[in-house]
This record gives sequence, structure tokens and C-alpha cells, in this order.
Amino acid sequence: MDKAALDALALTYVARFATSSGRLAAYLKRKLRERGWAEEIPPDVPAIIARMAERRYLDDAAYAAAKGEGLRRRGYGARRIDSALDHDGIAQGLRAAARGSETERRHAVLAFARRKRFWPYSGEPCLDPAMRRKHLAAYLRAGHGLDHVRRVMDARDLDDLEEWADENAEVDFE
Repeated sequence: MDKAALDALALTYVARFATSSGRLAAYLKRKLRERGWAEEIPPDVPAIIARMAERRYLDDAAYAAAKGEGLRRRGYGARRIDSALDHDGIAQGLRAAARGSETERRHAVLAFARRKRFWPYSGEPCLDPAMRRKHLAAYLRAGHGLDHVRRVMDARDLDDLEEWADENAEVDFE
């Protein structure tokens, strides 16, 4: 591969996928390993990434916000979002913003309960200790905090949880 081919490969990748600078760097390095480099001067992958960002083909902040929102909608918690964004090469400051507000994190834990059909979406509270441990482990693997999980598992009903999820809504948007 030469410089023109590497540039074309990068442009094709960002045109095809919503991506971060970290993911593009990993992709280009992998392609260099697979295909080799034909020129004497080593490839400047950071310069290619900087050029793509300068042309606004890459935007790590927008990527982090979109990925965080998508994961929250699917019911994943802040730790899982942070892990996914770290894997994608997103900087710590951008990851913190993508985790969402307290209200968004509360709605994410409810979305997870709805998707898995856990209480209160199961119809009856889970009283079996072994099953409660399984549910707790699933919530924690999804990246939710223990305080949110316990609040959901110990809730009286769905109305109580929806009120809890929205109680910080005014504070979050001020």
C-alpha cells in the first residue's frame, strides 16, 4: 500500500461508517499490517486522522454522544457506556458527557428492566432470592449502579419508578 491507497482507504471507511478517530486509527493500522507498506517513509496515520477530523468527516464528540444515547435507549448503564467508548478510543472528557444525566441514567435502568421483563414489567415482584441475585447480576453487567438497581428491584410499582426516574428532570435541564 502507498500513501494514496491509505488515504483512499480512510476516506472510504469514514464515508461508510459513523466512526471515531480511535476506531479509524485501529482500522488503518490493521490494514497496514495485512497489506504492508510500499514506501520508504513510514505512514503517518495520525496526520490522516487529523485531516479527516479537520474536514469534519470525524467528530469524536458527536460520535460519543450518539453512541451513549443509543446505549442508554437500549438500557445500558454508565459503566457499560464508558467501556464501549473507551474501546472506541474516545477521550475521557467526551466519555463523561456521553454517560448522560442522572435522569437519563434512571430511564436507562428502566429501559433495561423493560427489555429483560424484570420487575415491574414482569407483572409480579421477584421474591425468590436466587432469581433476585440473577437479576442483580444482569443489571450490574449492563453497567448500572447498585443504588439504581436496588431502587428498581425494591419498588412498589411502575408508577413509583416512573416518578423516581423523573424527579431530577427539572434539575438536569437547567
